[in-house]
Amino acid sequence: MNDVATILIVDDEQPVLNALERSLGLDGHNMIKTTSPKRALEIVGSQKVDLIISDHLMPEMKGLDLLREVNRLRPKIIRILLTGHADLELAMKAINEGEVYRFFQKPWDDENLRLDVRLALSHRKLETENVRLSNEVDKQAGIINRLEKDHPGIGSVERTSTGAIVIDDDELDVKHSKTGEIILDDKDF
Repeated sequence: MNDVATILIVDDEQPVLNALERSLGLDGHNMIKTTSPKRALEIVGSQKVDLIISDHLMPEMKGLDLLREVNRLRPKIIRILLTGHADLELAMKAINEGEVYRFFQKPWDDENLRLDVRLALSHRKLETENVRLSNEVDKQAGIINRLEKDHPGIGSVERTSTGAIVIDDDELDVKHSKTGEIILDDKDF
């Protein structure tokens, strides 16, 4: 995920869309707005969206149903539900069933919403980086396993009781000076 997140806002009331855009736009996010849940699904299917904020009570489709479908289509999209009706049962159901990351009641507090959006995007970025690093470790482990298979013992190191690495003269291109010192070529390291 790059530094500029794309946020999709869905609400059947244009003033709510505008207020959310003003607030979240302060953080430099790319904002997409729609009053139609069906259009939101088209956007999710055709564009990169990092986070979606949806009203719950809309004539075309309930927000929870929209977010449930977004979760099915693109589970990595962070989902936030807004509602003008205090419904604790709805909030618990939405969060417990995994359809939403957060639940906000209208009117929302701009700073709290912006903070939760930043935290959610930061969490997602860390998850993405964790997956990337895990894949890199798996790739490197595969290389090490192939090397060990082709050159048995290459991955093992013999150490003395003090922790010094033991190297046999046969393993090195050893040259002796006239004084009897051992000279190691740079290529040995």
